[in-house]
Amino acid sequence: MTRTDGTAIKIALVGVGKIARDQHIPALAASDAFELAATVSRTGGIRGVENYKTVEALLAARPDISAISFCTPPQVRYAGARAALDADRHVMLEKPPGASLSEVHALETLAQDKGVALFATWHSRHAASVPAAKAWLSDKAIISVRIDWKEDVRVWHPGQKWIWEAGGLGIFDPTINAFSILTEILPVEVHVTGADLRFPSNCETPVAGEIRMDDPSGPLVTAEVDFLWEGDPLWRQIIETDGGTLALNQGGAVMEIDGQKQHGEAWENPAIHGEYDGLYARFAELLDTNTSEVDLRPMVLVADAFTLAKRFDAPEFVDPSLMEDSHAG
Repeated sequence: MTRTDGTAIKIALVGVGKIARDQHIPALAASDAFELAATVSRTGGIRGVENYKTVEALLAARPDISAISFCTPPQVRYAGARAALDADRHVMLEKPPGASLSEVHALETLAQDKGVALFATWHSRHAASVPAAKAWLSDKAIISVRIDWKEDVRVWHPGQKWIWEAGGLGIFDPTINAFSILTEILPVEVHVTGADLRFPSNCETPVAGEIRMDDPSGPLVTAEVDFLWEGDPLWRQIIETDGGTLALNQGGAVMEIDGQKQHGEAWENPAIHGEYDGLYARFAELLDTNTSEVDLRPMVLVADAFTLAKRFDAPEFVDPSLMEDSHAG
């Protein structure tokens, strides 16, 4: 099912909501490796591309499509991804890769059994300065890590009811991006030791909180996260080492050492720049070698934060567009 003659891989996109329109569709349009051949969406898909109402209908009608990218909310992703793998299609999963760790483990096992590729993506690892930060930290002793991950949910997830329902993660939907960078760049492993999470009275997932992590030698990481932050998002990690202090700003786009910029460019309007191009380039590489990539460490940190958290009440969350789920396609 992978390329043998240099032609583009036919791929289908499942879910045509906000993240698909903002990131996946432009990245596929810019890719030489893929051709967007179909969509699955209950709302009608996109102009000029064949659309199906269900994954099963797509699989039956289009045996020529060998790869499927899932952009649906995590709570409804498992059945479709399993059907695709069962039909011998390669699968790419938007983050978080599932509603639970056990779901993703089951998909990984199925992909191995079927001999197809499964790619659990972490788009923030493809931010411009993440590789440079990893290289700089590789020979350093880590003294402390401070994470500030704060954004306005009404700007980045308008009307997305699913994010406040069980399995939708709430503030951890963006925070898992920080954890994906953390687990990629740190030369030591960390584990969650405690968390204080604030849950709005009308939501099943948290809106803000603090998470604490240790490495084998003791306390190391403090993360403050907030989904009601106003203004430009604050996506920052500050890592103190025996060789200086590294700061990753704008979600990994810009790296500073001791206050001096070393890598990357700041954006006037903070957003996700080029990360999904990197995801699809990586997916093409995996398909060329029929290899899976499923790193669940960021999701483990989130799951452990929920397990160990002290729960605090927060005011009711109000979003005028909450009843319109603009993410699920």
